[in-house]
Amino acid sequence: MSFATQLAAAVRRTRSVTCVGLDPRKASLPAPLRDAIDADRPEQWAAAYTQFCCEIIDVVADLVPCVKPQAAFFEQLGPAGMISLGEVVAHARKRELLVILDGKRNDIGSTATAYADAYLGADSPWGSDSLTVSPYLGRDSIEPFVEMCDQRGAGVFVLVKTSNPGGGLLQNRQSDGQTVYARVAELLTELNASRTNADGYGPLGAVVGATYPEELVAMRAAMPHSWILIPGFGAQGGAADDVKGGFHENGMGAVVNSSRHIIFAHAREEFADKFGDARWQDAVRAATEQMNQQLNLVS
Repeated sequence: MSFATQLAAAVRRTRSVTCVGLDPRKASLPAPLRDAIDADRPEQWAAAYTQFCCEIIDVVADLVPCVKPQAAFFEQLGPAGMISLGEVVAHARKRELLVILDGKRNDIGSTATAYADAYLGADSPWGSDSLTVSPYLGRDSIEPFVEMCDQRGAGVFVLVKTSNPGGGLLQNRQSDGQTVYARVAELLTELNASRTNADGYGPLGAVVGATYPEELVAMRAAMPHSWILIPGFGAQGGAADDVKGGFHENGMGAVVNSSRHIIFAHAREEFADKFGDARWQDAVRAATEQMNQQLNLVS
């Protein structure tokens, strides 16, 4: 079963388009986890990251179709952090959540092939279902990931129009009357054209931020065969109305990521008094349910 087919099935099963971003940060961990750690022991931080993320997975497993571990926060801890990342991915798969590994990987030639095999291959030690990929080394750098999608039924989410304010420096540049991000979207549509499933989606998804709602509408039209991963919801300022343009009329075709707004919900004013650090897991569930309700009104 292709990744696109699995994602559609998971969205229908959970009746949710929420993707929970797993971005563990030392300073933001709930006090019960943070206070027991020797600050100079990366293996202790790694164990806390594993516990934190796995408990989040357990809390949201029946509420959302997918999670998105951010590799950078695990990489900060060195080898211990990478072991933690592997444990988190394995636990998510055990709980039948699809895993979008946020690594924004790419390179050229055999190195791109190695990245594709490492994260998406049939014998991948990571075992992720999908991977975020940068397109800025050109078509030949994306093709090894496409080949891996063909071989294993995996998926990728290619950076098209990202949520950060500085992304326009390159993405909005025009050449021959077309922006760079529009050209990337055109390439994804071309590559997906012969790879669509029964729902009309191919393995190449796109990252388009909630912070650019007009561009999101345009990119939805430009990439009819791509699932769109929409970051920027919640802590980055994106709201429910900002993401509705990323969906097809049937409410499919996009998942909306939220990281800090969910995983550190215990620190949000609206949840702090009720739950606080002691009941941080309950705050995560409440924040996830709140996001589901907000998105169900627009998707």
